[in-house]
Amino acid sequence: KAGMTHIVRDVDKPGSKQHKKESVEAVTIIETPPMIVVGIVGYVRTPRGLRSLTTVWAKHLSDEFKRRYYKNWYKSKSRKAFTKYTKEESEKQKDFDKELARIAKYCEVVRVVAHTQLSKTGLSQKKAHVMEIQVNGGSSKDKVE
Repeated sequence: KAGMTHIVRDVDKPGSKQHKKESVEAVTIIETPPMIVVGIVGYVRTPRGLRSLTTVWAKHLSDEFKRRYYKNWYKSKSRKAFTKYTKEESEKQKDFDKELARIAKYCEVVRVVAHTQLSKTGLSQKKAHVMEIQVNGGSSKDKVE
């Protein structure tokens, strides 16, 4: 929520005293930052519900995203979150393709992990909001591609 303001609008309610008259109403202004995808999660159906099969992360993860995994980013000295994903490029590309193929073959539900890009807004917050968004339509292979 970025703030509030007011608008003047024509009311269109037949039978009301306000019908075809101008009315002043309060409105909320919401700032919605752009989002970026940083990973894909594949889920398999089991008798007890969905179980995640595998997660594939992007090659580069921004500091905004990594901040979400720390209570105090500026006090943390090691900042080791997601360091295991920075392997050699050739080895990493093979694992990346193999895991995507596994998701396409076995998973019924595919979701992407996305985060907001707060640096592109006027807000002073630096820690990104992270969420999973379900991909619908087509087969699992279509969803992964």
